[in-house]
Amino acid sequence: MLLAQVSDRAESITQFLTVFLVFILVLALTYLTTRFVGGYQKAKTAGSNFEAIETYRITNGKYLQIVKVGSKYIVIGISKDSITNICELSEDEIRQVAGPAAQSADAFKDLFEKARQKFGKGGRDNEK
Repeated sequence: MLLAQVSDRAESITQFLTVFLVFILVLALTYLTTRFVGGYQKAKTAGSNFEAIETYRITNGKYLQIVKVGSKYIVIGISKDSITNICELSEDEIRQVAGPAAQSADAFKDLFEKARQKFGKGGRDNEK
């Protein structure tokens, strides 16, 4: 009886470890695939004459987008069924803003610096 319980427990632990290792393997493969596809897409669009500068959502499925085509800036309206040319802008009319990724990186950098000053070298809490 006791031997059967130990055997069941060992089998359960082995099964858990197997499922855990498969989970880690799936996560690793997902990460590597995402990195590969992202790098491929980045390399593919690096030499392109088209660049989406900014997108503004009006309603579900309807957007305004500023697109740089060669050296021209064009505002287009995008809906489910069509794309409409709205106007052309000069380079002086374009206000370059940092994207959300750059803004969140700056916000994280500020938080990190505050934490480092408080708890890191030379911080108030370390001077004892």
